[in-house]
Amino acid sequence: MIVLSHFQVNPLLEARKRGDSSATTSPDLALSTVEVMLDADGVRFPDESRLSWADAAEISDQEVACFRLDGDTIRKIQAFSDVTNRHCSLMPTSSAPTILIAGFPMHRIKGTNPYHDTLTKIKAAAPQGRVLDTSMGLGYTAIQAAKTADSVITVELDPAVVEVARHNPWSRELFEDSKIERRIGDSFDEVATFAPETFNRIIHDPPTMQLAGDLYSGEFYRELYRILKPNGRLFHYIGDLESPFGARIAKGVVERLGKAGFRTVTRRTEAFGVVAVK
Repeated sequence: MIVLSHFQVNPLLEARKRGDSSATTSPDLALSTVEVMLDADGVRFPDESRLSWADAAEISDQEVACFRLDGDTIRKIQAFSDVTNRHCSLMPTSSAPTILIAGFPMHRIKGTNPYHDTLTKIKAAAPQGRVLDTSMGLGYTAIQAAKTADSVITVELDPAVVEVARHNPWSRELFEDSKIERRIGDSFDEVATFAPETFNRIIHDPPTMQLAGDLYSGEFYRELYRILKPNGRLFHYIGDLESPFGARIAKGVVERLGKAGFRTVTRRTEAFGVVAVK
């Protein structure tokens, strides 16, 4: 599967202007590079897939979209959700792409990128043993957690998000790593199905409170406490704790986590969240 964005095709268009007969680009959004051949009709990849110059120009013009190349045809990586009635699409960055839902990116991209943002969360969560990831998205958290954990269960509400992830090269391990179990459902309902003291770590990176207020509720936090092992750790992503909005949300989160039973709740400003210990 070849997946391209303006980051990959712009150098090819420049090479064409110079009259080059070959160039180097990435067929998988900066994960690897290949040499491609350039001619009057377009770009030929090593697997014989072809990208016309007209399609290359279209990709170049759409800076918030990624495209998969099916043979000689480009298709924007997007889906419409019957669950949320929102559009989902893959948005490129200079590193791992993010997902746009109703036009809003679901990862931090200002001053960082989705890959490094994920590593910051993982460092705060310190995954080990059995891990629950309450919000799958593109699966970056589950993929990184599986590198140190024994097993990871990741939950995604929206099948449309899963469809977008399937076409994202950076999400490949989400579907290939045997340590990762994917579940479709509402995390609020899914956590109730787990036995007490099931997980060593929980990584909770919910949508905004406006979109998923129940995932910030005292009732939900009590369920997370119930399924966490003694001395287990919960990382809860909130947002910029130093912004007025983030500080206000964090204050309520810390209070409710304490009432749910967590004995220590520590702010992790660098990870835009808090760590709570049972």
